[in-house]
Order: sequence, then C-alpha cells, then structure tokens
Amino acid sequence: MAKCNKYFIKSKRYRPKSEVLTRTLEREATLQVFQGLSVQALYLPYMAYNGKRFKRKPVIFTKVVLRVKEKEYFCTENCGFFIMISRRLLRIKALMALYAFNRRDDGDLVKAEKELLFSIEKSFELYHYILLLVIELADVAGEKIDLALRKKIPTKEDLNPNRRFVDNMLIRQLRDNAELKKFIASRKISWANNPEIPRTLYNKMLKWEPFVEYMNNEKNSYNSDKKIISKLVTEFFPVSDDLLSGFEEQSIFWNDDLDYVAAMIEKTFRKFRNEAGFQGSLMPLYRNDDDEQYVLKLFRKVILRWKEFSDMIDRNTTNWEVERIALMDILVMQLAITEIVEFPEIPVKVTLNEYIEIAKYYCTSKSSTFVNGILDKVVREMKEKDVFRKSGRGLVGEIEEELD
Repeated sequence: MAKCNKYFIKSKRYRPKSEVLTRTLEREATLQVFQGLSVQALYLPYMAYNGKRFKRKPVIFTKVVLRVKEKEYFCTENCGFFIMISRRLLRIKALMALYAFNRRDDGDLVKAEKELLFSIEKSFELYHYILLLVIELADVAGEKIDLALRKKIPTKEDLNPNRRFVDNMLIRQLRDNAELKKFIASRKISWANNPEIPRTLYNKMLKWEPFVEYMNNEKNSYNSDKKIISKLVTEFFPVSDDLLSGFEEQSIFWNDDLDYVAAMIEKTFRKFRNEAGFQGSLMPLYRNDDDEQYVLKLFRKVILRWKEFSDMIDRNTTNWEVERIALMDILVMQLAITEIVEFPEIPVKVTLNEYIEIAKYYCTSKSSTFVNGILDKVVREMKEKDVFRKSGRGLVGEIEEELD
C-alpha cells in the first residue's frame, strides 16, 4: 500500500492551478491506495506563489498533487512515499551486483539475479536489526540501573536513577510492535552474539551531547522521546566506527546501507503516534511488485544489451577507448543508458541526476564530471536516432515550455 507522509500543503495556500499555470502540463500516475481512497499523482509545472504576487521562476519545477475525493493536496519536494527500499538504493544494489557479475567467470545470470535480490533482503533485515538495537540499548540502560540498586552501599543517584531512556515511550512501542516481533522471530535475529556492540555504544552515548541534554531536560514528552531516538539512528549510529565494523563483519551486504536504512527508520518514526494501543506500521520491503521488477529488469537488460550500449559509449568518448575507462565508470554509464531506454516512465533528467550522484560516491573524484559529459552525448545521439521514447511521467522535463 502506498502511503504519503505528513508533509502535505493544502491547495488553499496557493491560487487554483488554472490561475497558477497559464499552460497546464499534467503527467498522471495512478497510485495504489491512500487510506482506502483512490489517489492520483499529478506532476505539474508551477510558479511559486510568494505572498500576493507570483514569483517568476526561470525553469519549470515539478510538484506532486495528490487528488483524494476531489480534494487536492500539493506535496512538497521532500515529500515521499513510505517505502522501504528507495530507488536510489536499488540502483546502488544493481551497480554492486553488476560489478560482481563482471568479476565472475561462470556468467550465470540467474544466480546473479538471486544474489541481487538477496542483497536487497539483507537491507530489509538491517532495518529491523537497527530497530532491535534501539531496544537493546534501553535494555543495557536498565541492566545498569538494576546493578546500581543492588550495590551494598548505593549512592543517592543509584537509589533515584534517571529512567527516562529506559522508559522512552517510542521504545516501548517498538517492544510491543507486532510486525517487528514477527520479523525477529521468523529471521531469528538478535544481538546475543554481539553483546559488546550495544554496551560500547551505550557507554559512548552517555557522553553524546544530544543524549545528555535529553536526559537532563525536566520536560518529558512523547515528541522529545521520539526526537532523541530519531537522532540516535540518523546521527549517532552512522558515525560509530564500532557499529560500522560490526556490520561489516556480519554481512558484506551492509557496507553501504546504514545511511539509507537510517533514513528509512527516521521516516518510519514519523508515523508513530502517542495513542493507547497504537501499533505503528513498519515499512514493507517493496512498495509494490513494480520496484522488484524494476531492479530485476534493470540488471537483466544491462547485461543482455551490454555490447550495444558499450559501442554507444565508445562512439561518444573522445581520445578514450572503452577498455581504458575505469570499470565503475563504465558500469554506471551502462546502467544509466539501460534505464533511459528500458523505462519510458522515468524522466531522463531523473536518471542522469541519480547516476551522476552515484558516480560521485562510488567512482573516482573526477568521474561524475566525466560520466555526465559522456551521458549527455549519448542521450543526444539516442534522441537523434529515436532509440527511446518517454511516456507518462517520463515526459516530465522533455517538453520545456515557458510559463507566460
């Protein structure tokens, strides 16, 4: 089920779209369901409304409009759908699987596809594993308090412990979450084999400034409880060398996943509410079958059309032979070209931006500029030869019209 997050801006804050847009360019995409109601996402170019006057923009932006029972909601650029594995992470998983496939000798595509899907499932496991780590840290804090109370001569602080983290309301909801319990039981995951990691993290967390402020704050609320756990996952965990080393030892598939999974967990927490008996929904592995088919098709097609796209890259590289280009640069460009050709519903600019960003992280320091230049030439050649045709949402950015 596709669900949209809370960052809705009601259309009454804007003029009706007929007044905002002198020309309407709508790209419709039907979503599955939003709280049991039929929903459409309309991709519209727009002019920002600034006070009482329209502020002219030099380029056409895209906003998402959700139409629910004749009511429209403008979704901000940061608005996303609550899905577990983002398309960015799927692209990275495909890149890693393609690199491994190029290094193997058997050329077994079926086996490579199974490994790709397994790596995505491991990211989903990491999502639950980190949620379990939050609970484990609270357990460590509880054990420390119990040990202090059993001292022969306890101090005043021992007798009156600060239980704010132990009794954190969001952690209590995670403990009682049926989906989390079910996944943990089915996968048999726990921190029992790595107890030193939660204990080390807890000791360092005691000196972490946001945590110290949280524990010393006299005001106690559900929002503050949720805020500190979100910060813990998105700010404290990703910079912990102890945690990163532990993940690398446990699974090679977790080396680059923590930042993405942490962001997904932070989005999950946004949905949690301070209500009696509340059961917050965790994210599914895929939003729907389309995402799974997307990554499989992308991976399969880039291999099957490798020679065709390799020749295309070769024709558009000046003073460079394909054999001399770094392998990761080649893989990134191959995936980008494949996505442009094979997925008519994805805008070209989206594909280019995504893979250029991926090149910045996974290739050399100058690769993004190199990849960007070559892909621009390749796209121009493909347009001249009518190699691909975009449709629906994929047309966004293809037709550039100025707003009067």
